[in-house]
Amino acid sequence: MSNLIVIVFDDEHTAFEMRTALVKMQKQYLIEMEDAVVVTKNEAGKVQLHQAVNLTAAGAVGGGFWGTLIGLLFLNPLLGAAVGAGAGALSGLFTDIGIDDNQMKEMGASFTPGSSALFVLVRKATNDKVLDGLKEFAGKGKVFQTSLSKDDEASLRAALEKI
Repeated sequence: MSNLIVIVFDDEHTAFEMRTALVKMQKQYLIEMEDAVVVTKNEAGKVQLHQAVNLTAAGAVGGGFWGTLIGLLFLNPLLGAAVGAGAGALSGLFTDIGIDDNQMKEMGASFTPGSSALFVLVRKATNDKVLDGLKEFAGKGKVFQTSLSKDDEASLRAALEKI
């Protein structure tokens, strides 16, 4: 089972920095994330989702490859590539993995303008090492929502909300 963690920051950049730090920890096998999305609310009040993976682009690339391959079989690789890329992009556009986009937009609407949040879906983690790796973010963010146990949530709050 995965845990959802939402951390809100007063500026638009810290959430991106924390996501980068978590990705580095994932490469060290300290944390396994299913999804990590930064949500920003600009000064005009517009909420934007910044996905870690662009599924539309990935679908277009994969579809283009398979379309070319199938097109080669039928002696028309350009048509196959075009149809495959279009179908792949369309399927990527309608595929939503991880955290629900509508839920993130609704939460983002409640944030103050000029702020950001990091939505992380964590499959598993080495808690003590991850919290130690996030020390540079102490005092910069507030835990907005989590599905962690009470003890784990308290540890996360203590690590991030220090002043």
